[in-house]
Amino acid sequence: MTDDTTGSATDGTVTDVLVAPATPDATPRPGKKGKKRSGRATRPQGAAAQGAAAQATQATRDDEGRGQEAQGGSATPAPSTKRPSTRPNVPQQPVVLRAEGLVKRYGQTLAVDDVDLEIRKGSIFGVVGPNGAGKTTTLSVLTGLLRPDAGTVTVLDHDVWADPTAAKRAMGVLPDRLRLFDRLTGAQMLFYSATLRGLDGATARSRSADLADAFGLGDALGRPVADYSVGMAKKIALAATLIHSPRVLVLDEPFESVDPVSATTITDILRRYTQGGGTVVLSSHSMELVQRTCDSVAIVVGGKVLAAGTMAQVRGRRSLEDTFVELAGGRPVTESMEWLHSFSG
Repeated sequence: MTDDTTGSATDGTVTDVLVAPATPDATPRPGKKGKKRSGRATRPQGAAAQGAAAQATQATRDDEGRGQEAQGGSATPAPSTKRPSTRPNVPQQPVVLRAEGLVKRYGQTLAVDDVDLEIRKGSIFGVVGPNGAGKTTTLSVLTGLLRPDAGTVTVLDHDVWADPTAAKRAMGVLPDRLRLFDRLTGAQMLFYSATLRGLDGATARSRSADLADAFGLGDALGRPVADYSVGMAKKIALAATLIHSPRVLVLDEPFESVDPVSATTITDILRRYTQGGGTVVLSSHSMELVQRTCDSVAIVVGGKVLAAGTMAQVRGRRSLEDTFVELAGGRPVTESMEWLHSFSG
């Protein structure tokens, strides 16, 4: 806030007003011409003005010198108390999904080891890590599919375990291992997913048509899902996840087994979704795709978050793949495998 900020007393805010209030004598009295008072001190004129100014200046200097001598310092000008005129920083988006101290064990295996995450509104947040790093377990805990041994998860300030109905109402979840009602047709599955979320029939059919066009599934809606390819099954599952327009999407490997054209389509849909205020959390093994799609990322190795932040903060001047490989333990040494060059037969 700069020093020249003014405000109205009726807008409910507190602002700095640096204009001196007028004194009662500032209002001219009716019927008394030539005796109007301004409420300000009268300035001395001519030589008297110069003499008064010189005396005031000298008095100020003397006072400053005496004050600094009393403190044992030299007679240098006192620092200005005027606040710097700076533009306020752009506020960060609110946190919509927060995880604190997550721990999940499978017997002696520590799959999630004290994980903390903050995911903000409007972001596409990537979770990357090697096989067995704990990515799927972490996402399953975030969405309430697994109960952690310790820690908390909140979605839009709703605790996933204390208030699961409110938390899950705001989420759309695409799990890693798809479990679809494959005897339904694509149209029936979308309709079922929509009505399960409380949408009426007309809205369900309208949104199903929009999603089928967006994902290129229009000709396949009348066929059983069991007849779909792996990529088509992934797309119909993602469409079912989006149909109720959730505020937070959690997608485990949404690009797996998806062709490049469909991957581009999915990326465009996710970007439009976040531009409208939605938030996406996704995991992927494709470093190049995550670097191109996500604006924030967390690298998970051995159940721990080794790095998290914006994409620029995590990868620095290197590629995300180089940073990931270094944190994950580097490239394995293969010099001892000379037998690979001794072909059989």
